[in-house]
Amino acid sequence: MTVKLDTLEQNLKSVLGDKIVRLDRALGELTLTVKAADYYAVATTLRDHASLRFEQLMDLCGMDYSAYKDGAPSQFTDGPRFAAVSHLLSLTHNWRLRLRTFATDDDFPLLASVTPLWSSANWFEREAFDLFGIVFDGHEDLRRILTDYGFIGHPFRKDFPTNGHVEMRYDAEQKRVVYQPVSIELREITPRVIREDNYGGLH
Repeated sequence: MTVKLDTLEQNLKSVLGDKIVRLDRALGELTLTVKAADYYAVATTLRDHASLRFEQLMDLCGMDYSAYKDGAPSQFTDGPRFAAVSHLLSLTHNWRLRLRTFATDDDFPLLASVTPLWSSANWFEREAFDLFGIVFDGHEDLRRILTDYGFIGHPFRKDFPTNGHVEMRYDAEQKRVVYQPVSIELREITPRVIREDNYGGLH
């Protein structure tokens, strides 16, 4: 595995050169970070170059780094908020790669769509749009996929309230589903822990 990772790392550096912002190696995996402006071109190279050949996109998800704490590297807490992370597989070389790119505008996170390169990105990008609000330029059918059409906000963002904004119910008189402000009062539940000196008969 180490030899294979060494080979992949060298191939990435040789082929991509200064388009690499970061190339991290941890737990037997490589994570390649590139600029949003280079994202589509790098993805094309990763798929088509003979020494890389990542023919398959296994997964793509959104990330919100706005409250990324607990020992995370500082470049993720001070930099752009939203990122798209893809997991790629090379069937030819039998190796994997994580590809990450950050949207430059936190207020309107925009990235190129990779659906022309990997058709499997279609629903993944729709999910990232629905849950994080990341817009994928060039996606032919970018609309919500998990939440309702009338849903307000993006529920996987760190600042989205845990009780949501609205709730829905079926109205028998109108014979349809209606939306109304959330009626649940937000409360914080702190578990109560009782400790006894002789709990369980142990002394």
